[in-house]
Amino acid sequence: MPCRLIALLWCASLLAASLASAQEPAAPLRPEDTPAQEPDEQPTAPEDTVAAPAFEPQPIKDWLEAQVELSRRGFSCGSIDGVRGLQTATTLKAWQKNEGLKETGELDRDTREVLKLTAPALVAYTFTAVDLASIQPVPPTWLEKSQADGLRYNTALELVSERSRANPKLITKLNPGINWDHVLPGAVFTVPAAEPAIPEVKVSRINVFLAEHVLEVVDATGRVLLHCPVSIARNVEKRPVGELHIAVVAPDPNYTFDPAVFPEVPEAAALGRKLIIPPGPNNPVGVAWIGLDRPGYGIHGTPDPEKVGRTESHGCFRLANWDARTLLSLVWTGMPVMVEE
Repeated sequence: MPCRLIALLWCASLLAASLASAQEPAAPLRPEDTPAQEPDEQPTAPEDTVAAPAFEPQPIKDWLEAQVELSRRGFSCGSIDGVRGLQTATTLKAWQKNEGLKETGELDRDTREVLKLTAPALVAYTFTAVDLASIQPVPPTWLEKSQADGLRYNTALELVSERSRANPKLITKLNPGINWDHVLPGAVFTVPAAEPAIPEVKVSRINVFLAEHVLEVVDATGRVLLHCPVSIARNVEKRPVGELHIAVVAPDPNYTFDPAVFPEVPEAAALGRKLIIPPGPNNPVGVAWIGLDRPGYGIHGTPDPEKVGRTESHGCFRLANWDARTLLSLVWTGMPVMVEE
């Protein structure tokens, strides 16, 4: 056979073998057959971010900072106003006693060493669309109040003041030039940062001291967890003394207006019937009702926080709305309430 023909047949056989092998599925690689790979380059670490420095406790500079820090620790001075009034001095004495300090009611050296500002006293508050919807002038008569769907805040100033536990005069001072009748969502205000941080411990009882116009919540060891001003009954015979107990706890309650209880109100005599007043911060009992086991008596909020501890009630124990809300989170049905002269 000629050499050229032999070479052609040999090439054809190689081509056929190659085509046959290409049609067969390739066997999977075993791990040990996998060629070693160079490790990938390690990813570049992101640049270190610098965290904001933590707030270092600072000495109290003035009475505004003292009121704010006391409130954070559960010792309410009433409406925060930056002034050392009787309620502020009484509150500071109660805190000093709780800490084993001399009860001076002053920001003396020993007090300043313990009572330090734990965060900035003032913060920014952004007014929202929900806030705007929470404003509606309160009707002037009891009948009109009973016909409303809720007793909201009268003004933006009232809302911002109550949310920050502050006197409206302080809020206007901190925010000069604001037209409070035309506040829109997005407006930013400077307000006290006074929300209390109450320790998560079981409380033991409430103590009401009539002479001092003070309400305190204590734990089993007698340590005060909440201290706040309270209004008491105008008539001495309507001031219950001794041990009472909590019978009911109701947030955002309605209120039954009984003309017989308000003989001094001209409208009451003309009505001649009871009215149900809807809930809201301007409800006569504010945002909380803690009923006691003596009929008609209870602890509640008020739409007039600046009057707490300075004016009398018809018989109940009246707190600022913010203190009433804090108290709601601490009490339980059956809890003893000790009322002392």
